[in-house]
Amino acid sequence: MATSSVSFRLLAIVVGLLTAAACTASAGTPAIAVPAPAVDSPRTTAAGQQTAVVAGGCFWGIQAVFQHVKGVIRATSGYSGGSKRNAEYEIVSTGETGHAESVEIVYDPSQITYGELLHVFFSVAHDPTELNRQGPDEGTQYRSVIFYANDEQKHIADAYIAQLDAAKIFRHKIVTQVVPLKAFYPAEAYHQNYAALHPTQPYIMFNDAPKVEHLKQQFPDLYTGK
Repeated sequence: MATSSVSFRLLAIVVGLLTAAACTASAGTPAIAVPAPAVDSPRTTAAGQQTAVVAGGCFWGIQAVFQHVKGVIRATSGYSGGSKRNAEYEIVSTGETGHAESVEIVYDPSQITYGELLHVFFSVAHDPTELNRQGPDEGTQYRSVIFYANDEQKHIADAYIAQLDAAKIFRHKIVTQVVPLKAFYPAEAYHQNYAALHPTQPYIMFNDAPKVEHLKQQFPDLYTGK
């Protein structure tokens, strides 16, 4: 059952915390500031809607971060990288579907650029140097991925990763995949807005709430308390 899987995840995190397991928020925030991308698209003069899809560990935290970013119209938890028939939490959790827990970000390009979204992604949303895991969560479904929708997104993402690696911003090499977006499948309803609806759960308190706080501290001009 879906609820049993969520309970198992929460139990595992509590056990991990009691045994000094790493916290994704601290791991995902570098010791020094992450610079903005040198290559980016300009903000548009007219309001509109564009879409970005990223993955970086449990989608609860990624969604929570981008729901508080100015210019983001909506952020939806879901699955990308596998087929439609396998886009179910119970199956994705096996790590054998090709899916990653992902977040679809619909944003207004007159208020925020694609590069600025990636700046947030690499700064506070996750640790891009962890391979097939984020903190206490392990498996290919928790890998770091940028799913690009067009050549411009690919160019910005590739250039930014090269920039950060060349500057040795992180102690280890970035392992974030940059792959074409084939499809995005929204996750089950109980996964949507999970961090906002369950703020006192241990997993959210230790892993996701700090990410939103780091967003507020590091990106005051982009942070929105909505």
